[in-house]
Amino acid sequence: MVKEKLQPFNDNEELLSDNNELILYNDDVNSFDFVINALIEVCDHDPQQAEQCTLIVHFKGKCGVKLGSLEELRPVHTEMCNRKLTVTIN
Repeated sequence: MVKEKLQPFNDNEELLSDNNELILYNDDVNSFDFVINALIEVCDHDPQQAEQCTLIVHFKGKCGVKLGSLEELRPVHTEMCNRKLTVTIN
C-alpha cells in the first residue's frame, strides 16, 4: 500500500496563488456609469469589459471581475469598498 504524503498548509502559497477571484455584487444603489468607471480605474478593465461585467452583475446578481493572488486583490478590494461597492474575494 502506497501512502500519500500530505503537504502542510502554507499561508504564503495562498497569498501568492492566482486562484483567487474578486466578486462584484449587485447593490441596486450605484449607477451603471459609476460601476463601469470603477472597474476601469480600479480593476484595469477596458470599457467594453467593464460594461459587460456591469450588465452581468445587474442581471445575475454578481460577477467575477478580477483574478489574482490575495496579495494582488486585497488593495483592489479595499478600493472598491472605499467606493461603496460590494465585493468579496473567493
